[in-house]
Amino acid sequence: MVKRPTRLIIGTGNPGDKYISCRSNIGFKILDVIANNNNISIRTKKKKSLIGMGGFEGKDIVFLKPQTFAELSGESALYIASFLRIDPSEVIMILDDFTLPLGKIVAERGGDDSVHPVLANLKQSLKADSFIRLRVGILGENPENRDRESYLKSHFDSSENIQIIRIINDVEAVVRSLVHGDVNEVLEKYKL
Repeated sequence: MVKRPTRLIIGTGNPGDKYISCRSNIGFKILDVIANNNNISIRTKKKKSLIGMGGFEGKDIVFLKPQTFAELSGESALYIASFLRIDPSEVIMILDDFTLPLGKIVAERGGDDSVHPVLANLKQSLKADSFIRLRVGILGENPENRDRESYLKSHFDSSENIQIIRIINDVEAVVRSLVHGDVNEVLEKYKL
């Protein structure tokens, strides 16, 4: 008998080759690395999503990459969470945050939905605010010459790409702690 997954981990990003290396796709990049490190393939197509299932820290996990644009991720998250009977409190959303410096990690339940359009969409879709938001800073040192949208579509420069490896490792460690450890302790440690 197949076990019901206990966690849903969502990475945000936009589908398509032209967005692969954009700052706004760091959620996809992080999810891909975590899945790869745990021999989980995120390739199954389901309801405008790519999903992968497997063991992670002794738990059965579903990794989800919505294939709608990021701000509409709630549609596929709702479908997968409902289909697999995963409570909204067991959902972890990994997303880019334009308001945080590169590599800064904030973990929270609830919070300001205006930080990223995906948050309000996910909250509305799940009809709950109990999911965990894992916000990853993408703001480099010289963003003032660009508007928000063009900055999100820009790529990390070579010096930032070196930092991305460390950032992904740091986020994976936080996800491991959220899945296996004391959630409240993790939220306290990574609060804003």
